[in-house]
Amino acid sequence: MTALTLSTAGAATLRADALVVGVAKGPKGPVVAAGAEAVDKAYDGKLAGVLDALGASGAEGEITKLPAPAGLKVPVVLAVGLGSVPEKDESFDEEVLRRAAGAAARALHGTKKAAFALPLDDASAVTAVAEGALLGAYAFTAYQGGEKKPGNGNKPAGPKLPLAEVALLGAKPRDKEHKAAAERATVVATEVNVARDLVNTPPNDLTPEAFAAVASATAKENGIKVQILDEKALIKGGYGGIMGVGKGSENPPRLVKLSYTHAKAEKTLAFVGKGITYDSGGISLKPAGHNETMKCDMAGAAAVFAAVVAAAKLGLQVNVTGWLALAENMPSGSATKPGDVLRMYSGKTVEVLNTDAEGRLVLGDALTRASEENPDAIVDVATLTGAMVLALGNRMFAVMGNDDAFRTSVHEIAEEVGEASWPMPLPADLRKAMDSPTADIANMGERMGGGLAAGLFLQEFVGEGITWAHLDIAGPAFHEGAPFGYTPKGGTGSAVRTLVRLAERTATGDLG
Repeated sequence: MTALTLSTAGAATLRADALVVGVAKGPKGPVVAAGAEAVDKAYDGKLAGVLDALGASGAEGEITKLPAPAGLKVPVVLAVGLGSVPEKDESFDEEVLRRAAGAAARALHGTKKAAFALPLDDASAVTAVAEGALLGAYAFTAYQGGEKKPGNGNKPAGPKLPLAEVALLGAKPRDKEHKAAAERATVVATEVNVARDLVNTPPNDLTPEAFAAVASATAKENGIKVQILDEKALIKGGYGGIMGVGKGSENPPRLVKLSYTHAKAEKTLAFVGKGITYDSGGISLKPAGHNETMKCDMAGAAAVFAAVVAAAKLGLQVNVTGWLALAENMPSGSATKPGDVLRMYSGKTVEVLNTDAEGRLVLGDALTRASEENPDAIVDVATLTGAMVLALGNRMFAVMGNDDAFRTSVHEIAEEVGEASWPMPLPADLRKAMDSPTADIANMGERMGGGLAAGLFLQEFVGEGITWAHLDIAGPAFHEGAPFGYTPKGGTGSAVRTLVRLAERTATGDLG
């Protein structure tokens, strides 16, 4: 993990390998942002002009590197675009700062230390820049560097490592608010990156059993209680949904319960995560071209795991229980077939019309189990439907729920922390299409509005009177395009920050 320090040193005096400054888009060209005054002075007040001559405009995420003048103790100055200059008396948006810091950190892969002289108007800005830098300084390198190159002593050729140290200039290490902001950012970014690592881990290494072992070890290190139900316990307990999905694989399923408690907590949250460690579609096999990234189908469980650990590290005054519904969906002679009927943990029977609609089956069991403990609210997170990707694209997740006020709160929290989301309805008329002549319900409904129908299916397994929200993160959980801002290629850690902020708001009673 990249080290983070707060520094009151001046931009002209701190020694580092690079110095990051902000540049905004003004009406007549680039404008040097606050925090970079000393750097501009070292360029004789002409930094904006130099950047303009180099073609920089100040557009969001734009990166321009230039050699440092003699007055600075760094070899390189990196200017990162912040977008339009804010209106008078306004500050840069936190997400703008977060993305800018992330873009700069990504551009400095292979660098040991960088000083960030971006606008830090308050503790919230410190959080945003720190988070962005730590999230941008991420790379998944666990499976790289094994090839031996001639001429280097037969040492493995390693990948370019992320930026090793970030120094935030203008952030005061003795200021309680600044210190707390940096500590929180470090915890949250660390856990987002843990979730990213899990999503990026090849499915031959991250089986349900392996995921459960990782969760158990980390939880115990952080004072979180762990309970793991293996296949024998799942069969005995009647978890027909989880077993129905997992029985086609030689890697049996698991249900993991993580319990973080606080002695003064007055509220309890339950987070439920879909953890399909690999999704082939089962007997309803996915077509060619749709299998290659299906290691990411456990991103919901990764987000839940990371959020519970973050809550524990932050010592939040709220009880948080995480449920990881882990299974591998594979075709074999023992796999569930289209037309089979499963008896879920709730006792409800489900006719399986499509084995590739498996996430709702494992979540159904986990939601029922979580409901038995009567939490104040349940939030499930899942890469559930391609239909939601069609509806909202690759960068936004859907928020559904059985309580409009809670759904709105979750949406607003997601937007606040920089995770794009959109509230979606649960139209009652879509439920009829899931009627089955054989069972209580079918696992498929109408094709149109399929993401909403999936939400309606899940709602059937939420305990009566319990507030519930469903996050379909199928779009943003795994990024296949070029990196941008603090978002890398591959696993993104989607929804972790939303869950953590929800826990924080619940702890303080500041939940609308």
